[in-house]
Amino acid sequence: QVQLVESGGGLVQAGGSLRLSCAHSGRSFNTYVMAWFRQAPGKEREFVASVTGTGATSSYSDSVKGRFAISRDNARNMVYLQMNTLKPEDTAVYYCAARFWVNSREINDYDSWGQGTQVTVSS
Repeated sequence: QVQLVESGGGLVQAGGSLRLSCAHSGRSFNTYVMAWFRQAPGKEREFVASVTGTGATSSYSDSVKGRFAISRDNARNMVYLQMNTLKPEDTAVYYCAARFWVNSREINDYDSWGQGTQVTVSS
């Protein structure tokens, strides 16, 4: 059973930066696609970014492309989300997710989830 633990959320002013981290407890970390999703109050959970097992391929939603960067450290079983030029509309609970092997943007394709970390961007 894979366990994911996020950290790094907080309160930041618009234009600022935050770096989220996610620790993966399972084995064979490099066989998992890792992703970040977010859920704002009153809205559905949405895809933010994903990265394949080797780190060779990453995908982003249009709303964060050019501002956020996903990366992973397979030696430490960690995945990161660097968030720059934050906007108030980025305010949400951010979730780390994992699925085996095949990249996807679909929530239902991911079977392991963290507890979430709150990101609040003030205007």
